[in-house]
Amino acid sequence: MKSAGRSTWFVISVILVCALLGGLYGRQVEATTGAESGTGIRASLKKFTRVYGAVEAHYADPVNPNQAIYGPIPDGRLGAIPGMLSTLDPHSTFFNPQAFAQLQQDQEGHYYGVGMQIIGKPGKMGQLETYVLAPIPGSPAFRAGIRPGDMIAAVDGKSTSGMSVDQVAHMLLGPQGTVVHITIIRQGWNKPLHFTITREEISQESVDAAFLIRPHIAYIHINKFNETTNRELARDLKKLDEDHLQGLVLDLRNNPGGLLEEAVEVADHFLKKGQLIVYHYGRASREKRYYAVHGDKGNRYPIVVLINHMTASAAEIVTGALQDHDRALVMGQTSFGKGLVQTVFPLSDHTGLALTTAHYYTPSGRLIQRPYNDMSLYDYYYYPKHIPRKDREIRYTDGGRPVYGGGGITPDVKVAPFKLTPAERTLADSNAYFAFAQYYLGIHKTVPEDFQVNNDVMQSFYRFLARKQIPVTPQSIGSGLNYVEEQIRVQLVGMIYGQNVAERIEVGNDPLVQDAIAHLGQAQALMENPQKYMASMERHAEKARAQ
Repeated sequence: MKSAGRSTWFVISVILVCALLGGLYGRQVEATTGAESGTGIRASLKKFTRVYGAVEAHYADPVNPNQAIYGPIPDGRLGAIPGMLSTLDPHSTFFNPQAFAQLQQDQEGHYYGVGMQIIGKPGKMGQLETYVLAPIPGSPAFRAGIRPGDMIAAVDGKSTSGMSVDQVAHMLLGPQGTVVHITIIRQGWNKPLHFTITREEISQESVDAAFLIRPHIAYIHINKFNETTNRELARDLKKLDEDHLQGLVLDLRNNPGGLLEEAVEVADHFLKKGQLIVYHYGRASREKRYYAVHGDKGNRYPIVVLINHMTASAAEIVTGALQDHDRALVMGQTSFGKGLVQTVFPLSDHTGLALTTAHYYTPSGRLIQRPYNDMSLYDYYYYPKHIPRKDREIRYTDGGRPVYGGGGITPDVKVAPFKLTPAERTLADSNAYFAFAQYYLGIHKTVPEDFQVNNDVMQSFYRFLARKQIPVTPQSIGSGLNYVEEQIRVQLVGMIYGQNVAERIEVGNDPLVQDAIAHLGQAQALMENPQKYMASMERHAEKARAQ
């Protein structure tokens, strides 16, 4: 249920992040040109300058050089550089100054501001209005009492009406310790609310959930891999008393990837010292192998890794390493299938280039990249071509189990994604849960953290749906009542106590997480397979020598 409850904006953002950030290799490097290729490059540049010169001299309207080279990013058309990259692969990407700055911020995992996600929506007279998507738990905005759904009417006395999200975000950012005044309009409140907030360093936690879901059974969700991921993981495992854990559910669903080195360090934490984690090489990139340097220090508790179709790149590196060494049981749906590594090259004008420089391979030798030729970028992300298993390369785990390349990581235990009923889909698509939570809190102002949805709340929900002309009735909900009640509770509690509290509620009711806990015994048996397999191979070898 965890993944099913995500809003459309979140799914789209994950896809975009996967396209831009997944599988970045190391820190940024300077773009240089090898002398041996100079002649070919000069000839190509001569051709380009002839074309560009003709365009600049004879085009009917004045030519904007930045748009011609970089492209008018907002409307989706391609300039010379993005157009060239689009012929290579789906993950080689050009970053305009704004996108490049965002990339650097995401990699670093922190910034200075008030700590909230915002989104723009058309308001009255078509003017763009800015709303709070969610304050980051523990941030200045969260502590001040700003809630999801609040409309930001003004910042430091300046109206935000008609401003883009980027403009409003820029106003909210600022040096640590400085003050910003935010005016909020909240549904159900007669007057605007005024908040005075001191900016702080905001950490973008990549380990966004880590708690004991059962005694001595930990649940950890990693949403991306940035420069702080392994430190966060080590910190949280220490809090969870790792030395006495009896099992771990490692949730990598909807994780688009990120920094390769962080994926290596995370995998290192669970493998034996010296085990291969991943290797990569390319035409101009020598083979590089990454091994577990520190190892698991004897912590051999069973692990179940959860993946889905949006598990990509660095997240697939971790999954592939744990699966190939039989260290974890993998459950869920086949992962995205991104086996390409990008190196980031800073360019002039504060722009950047993420260029595919290598392919990476799991310890067994699998290349998991799925096909991307002869299809549009849209089809690559939304309608992937599935390779029949008989046509996929076969490799073997340490324990002798077959695993497959060429199309993502196939889970050991396949579990179909949670499917919404027609009524549940209507409620999700109409954003009914979020809108009702805003309406309900406009009347009741708050709810307790242990809030439960009773019949009175449901009757209020049905009346709200009727007023909004959302065609869902008690009859159409039918046996899905418990699921609907859970979604209402998650929204209400999350708005008051933070998305981390709401996350615990969702995880506690997630069927796949419960199924993962039930499979920890199988994960334990899996860890013993390599020893049994090696013993079997030695017996066969001795038998052959005896003959």
